[in-house]
Amino acid sequence: MSPVIEARALTKRYGGLAAVDGVEFSIRAGECFGFLGPNGAGKTTTVRMIYCASPVTAGDLRVFGIEVGDRPREIKARIGVCQQEDTLDPDFSVRKNLTVFARYFGIPAARAEERSRELLEFMGLWERKDARIRELSGGMKRRLAIARALINDPDLLILDEPTTGLDPQSRHQVWDRVRGLRRQGKTILLTTHYMDEAQTLCDRLVIMDHGKILVEGPPVDLVRSRVGKEVVEVEGYPPGLVQHARQSGWTFESDTGRLFIYTDSGEAVFTVIAHQFPSERCTVRTAGLEDLFLKLTGRELRE
Repeated sequence: MSPVIEARALTKRYGGLAAVDGVEFSIRAGECFGFLGPNGAGKTTTVRMIYCASPVTAGDLRVFGIEVGDRPREIKARIGVCQQEDTLDPDFSVRKNLTVFARYFGIPAARAEERSRELLEFMGLWERKDARIRELSGGMKRRLAIARALINDPDLLILDEPTTGLDPQSRHQVWDRVRGLRRQGKTILLTTHYMDEAQTLCDRLVIMDHGKILVEGPPVDLVRSRVGKEVVEVEGYPPGLVQHARQSGWTFESDTGRLFIYTDSGEAVFTVIAHQFPSERCTVRTAGLEDLFLKLTGRELRE
């Protein structure tokens, strides 16, 4: 089966800056594919090229087998986009936000009403169908934004940081709906800053930085191959521990007052540290996607 999205040497430049620098990836039908990266990494620029909001500078980008520069209207008709910003119309009710948006796709009024009910029920919003946008919680607004992105029954759904700013309960409600869409066979492209979200929802993902793709693959496989099974985290470590870590061939990195040791033998490393280098605190935990992300992109703040 042909990929839903395929990029080869994809490049986007703004003057002398390469915001996206020759990236290559493909997304298969029916999978949830994630784009992760620090601010300014190039992930949003890449996604904007995919839904034809920004022209390609160089390289090849095909969506549904169509070059994005050739027939963008045809591509847009088959895509649903849920942007990070709140773009719901505050003058309309919940249901009218969907029925009016349906007109952009030439959906007949009767079908738009039917489709709106289907989506509001799926998103758990039918009882609030007549409410104004200002009456909704943040989680309800995000679920409504996703419902609106689905009004044209798209083959590809793009979710740009869909749970930013939501409380844990609201985030999990959104996750449940995304899982439901995956079960329906929707292809989903997800950008997020939440590592647990990416690890929970994504079949595969890429981590980008400085316009390039650093790694690509299933989250669990990437963590195991690049970090290890466990992380030994040491606070208040003595200087001699760093030298011992190097001599022992441990993979590690340090932050202010903390040492992170990546290993498949956490208990063994912990025992050595506890006996030879007593510290304020030493813990062993399962390695996660956030460990990989920080290892690849660094721990310094990004503006």
